[in-house]
Amino acid sequence: MADSSAEPTGGSSGSVGSDGNVTQIQPIRMPTMEEIRAQELWNNCAVKSVASGVMGGGLGLMMGLFLGALDNPIMQDTMTARQQFVFTAKQMGQRSWGSCKMFAVMGLVFSAAECVVEKARAKHDITNSAVAGCVTGGAMSARGGPKAACIGCAGFAAFSVAIEKFLDGRF
Repeated sequence: MADSSAEPTGGSSGSVGSDGNVTQIQPIRMPTMEEIRAQELWNNCAVKSVASGVMGGGLGLMMGLFLGALDNPIMQDTMTARQQFVFTAKQMGQRSWGSCKMFAVMGLVFSAAECVVEKARAKHDITNSAVAGCVTGGAMSARGGPKAACIGCAGFAAFSVAIEKFLDGRF
């Protein structure tokens, strides 16, 4: 009589787990040339940065449209319906364009900084996000002077680290 705990026969290449199930070993699939080229393209910092800028701009555009629609003019009683519609449309356009530019620059700078730091350090960890956040926060608030740039650097770096930890499930 055969022992039931022995490895099953019949040509299966696998091992028996503690629960008695056979785990199959899957063959390794080599990437195609197109997959390798696509991966090399997305590993380029310029491509990553431009893509992040475009996506950030799209996000800013949508947020600006939404938040611009929530703004109500103070003089609702003195405005006709048409004037209020035109005013709201202008507000939405101005806010969405401003948000689009801000988020596009933010995405581009953050992605470029993170990619360059990651390639220089040859390591992917939370330090890259902190440095990229500092660069982005400092660059976005540099017009306010050195004190504002330092506060922006610290604030955006802390925010980047918090987001990174939250997305990794360590928060």
